[in-house]
Amino acid sequence: MATITIKNIPDDLYNELKLRAARNRRSINSEIIMLIERNFRSYKPNPEEIEMQARKIREMTAHYFLTDEELNQAKNEGRP
Repeated sequence: MATITIKNIPDDLYNELKLRAARNRRSINSEIIMLIERNFRSYKPNPEEIEMQARKIREMTAHYFLTDEELNQAKNEGRP
């Protein structure tokens, strides 16, 4: 396995990392590996999936019609 050295970590960031690792019962090294994995291997939908979901939502809400007056009223509710 490869080894990485990280230099010049700001103290506040290091302290957050240390606390997070302790909360998760991991070493700081294991916490960093988990954060890197989560960032790089997280699910990212492709544009076709996003388009398909948008079309489904559009179909489900097609029967809702709002006038400009209703939209403006909703926007202005609670404003001083």
